[in-house]
Amino acid sequence: MRLTRFSDIGLRVLIYLERAADPAHPRSHPVTAAEIGSQFDIPLNHLVKVVGQLAKLGWVEARRGRNGGLRLLADPATLTIGQVLRKLEGDGENDGNELVDCEGTQCALKMDCQLRGMLRAGMRAFYEAMDRYTLAQATSGATGEQVIRMHRMFWSGPRAGVEDAAETALASMADG
Repeated sequence: MRLTRFSDIGLRVLIYLERAADPAHPRSHPVTAAEIGSQFDIPLNHLVKVVGQLAKLGWVEARRGRNGGLRLLADPATLTIGQVLRKLEGDGENDGNELVDCEGTQCALKMDCQLRGMLRAGMRAFYEAMDRYTLAQATSGATGEQVIRMHRMFWSGPRAGVEDAAETALASMADG
């Protein structure tokens, strides 16, 4: 199993924003789409789609304007990695995103195949394991400290100056 780029970006955004919400490390600037895109080398068009979905799920807020930016709305202590992945990847059982596409093939084993059930069981076990970890746990320790360093370095160095345009694009995606 391999996570989609969409889910990978979604997890990175949530991790970055979780550390931004930490009152123990106040930030002098809001987190912007340009910042996240720059930090993780994510094209803005991909980032806009992911943040739009995270906003629709109620986990992220995208605010417009000069002082706008991105903010985590979800509680990092209760939002599990399993919940995030189910919403972004699908659960593989109820959404047509199974690991093996048995419906679209002419497989001679289709009617009596044991593999499909085994793969479903493996997928359930994966999500059950991911349900044991919260977003807060994913940003603890060295990961969280690195995000703080990344944010400080971004705002202390030269930037492309596209923050306002990026935030406007994100906010319009979140509104629609």
